[in-house]
Amino acid sequence: MVDQKYPRVEINLTYLKENVQEIVSRCRTLGIDIAGVIKGTTGLPRCAQAFADGGVKMIASSRLEQIEDAKCAGIDLPMMMLRVPMISEAKEVVRLTDISLNSEITVLKELNKQAVAQKKKHRVILMADLGDLREGFWDKDEMVRTAIQVEEKFTNLELAGVGTNLGCYGSIEATADKLDELVSIAEKIEEKIGRELTYISGGATTSLPRIIDGDMPKRINLLRVGEGILLARDLDIFYGYDMSYMHQDVYTLKAEVIEVKDKPSHPVGKISIDAFGHRPVYVDRGIRRRALVGIGKVDYGGINEIFPRDKGVKVIGASSDHTILDIQEAERDFKPGDIVEFGINYASMVYVTNCRNVQIVYR
Repeated sequence: MVDQKYPRVEINLTYLKENVQEIVSRCRTLGIDIAGVIKGTTGLPRCAQAFADGGVKMIASSRLEQIEDAKCAGIDLPMMMLRVPMISEAKEVVRLTDISLNSEITVLKELNKQAVAQKKKHRVILMADLGDLREGFWDKDEMVRTAIQVEEKFTNLELAGVGTNLGCYGSIEATADKLDELVSIAEKIEEKIGRELTYISGGATTSLPRIIDGDMPKRINLLRVGEGILLARDLDIFYGYDMSYMHQDVYTLKAEVIEVKDKPSHPVGKISIDAFGHRPVYVDRGIRRRALVGIGKVDYGGINEIFPRDKGVKVIGASSDHTILDIQEAERDFKPGDIVEFGINYASMVYVTNCRNVQIVYR
């Protein structure tokens, strides 16, 4: 019997695998492969295995230790380094991964040097910045020149393709027009090197609307998907897509009630700053029934990132180790020792799966 310790996050691996299969199937009909991004779930090997079992083409993470954990767990799929590499980690990138995303010639030179030393062939995707202003070549002529250099000069690198990222920093939508720009860049490179690229990687979860709407440019053939599989919440909440065919409750955060009291809703005394150096604004709603649960901001990030599943329960505040719930209108009579369930989003998932204080339980 599993020791009932709290706080905990319960992960339904069957639901996760079914989510993977759903996205893989929808994309496969359009000739698009999926790189399963495991960084949102802190690279937990059993979650990575669910991605593999669900049919992804490769496993991707921005953290090399997560990739190493996946390999040590026996996951036999190509591994992708999702963040453009640091020069200082080039040796490990070549050792642990099969393919990486790149935007700097100096890094590519070091990757080639390390690949020569390790007697390996390392594949690279060159990233184009299409306006989101995170990683990637802004000068597309520079990108074409770099592609030619990789193709002709770097003996142990293989130019696998081009890619882009949209929506993660600059909030730029992955429209069909934007992705057509990426295809155009790929075709310029193909003309120069005299062959077709293996991959044109058209982004991440934020590109899934192009699959749903049926306007994905035909040559896009690789997406790097994490949140759209792990939680399937963003396309629903932020873009208005019906994601009811996906499991949105793969992850459940559970915390134990440690106090239940009737208290004022406005602090009493001179207002100063809280434990995080902020000066919050409080609304006086009179005396309210409140519950404390034994979990705090260090465990999940912020109070706007967790969502009570009990009707009538509202998160009204938190410190490092306590979360305060308004339970005045709750449908059940809470008492110390009761368990409160929360849904989570991408931000809180990263926290709770990476927190030593939160037990991880698989279902």
